[in-house]
Amino acid sequence: MPYAQPLWRQIRDDLRAKIKAGIYPPGSKLPSARLLAEEYDTSHMTVRRALDSMIELGELVGRMGIGVFVSDGSAQHS
Repeated sequence: MPYAQPLWRQIRDDLRAKIKAGIYPPGSKLPSARLLAEEYDTSHMTVRRALDSMIELGELVGRMGIGVFVSDGSAQHS
């Protein structure tokens, strides 16, 4: 039986797919973690884990007090 990925990884993969599809183009601001938590029907912390992993990889850029944005180089990280 295949191992199910943790929810934060599923969210990360879905966000990557949305970036690749142009739903969130490079430079665009993502919805807040609270709004994404509602969208994915999970906790704020689960969404933060997904976002933080993408920030660590340079796929997203966090700007304190402003929000999280798609990196201009995000298409290279698929």
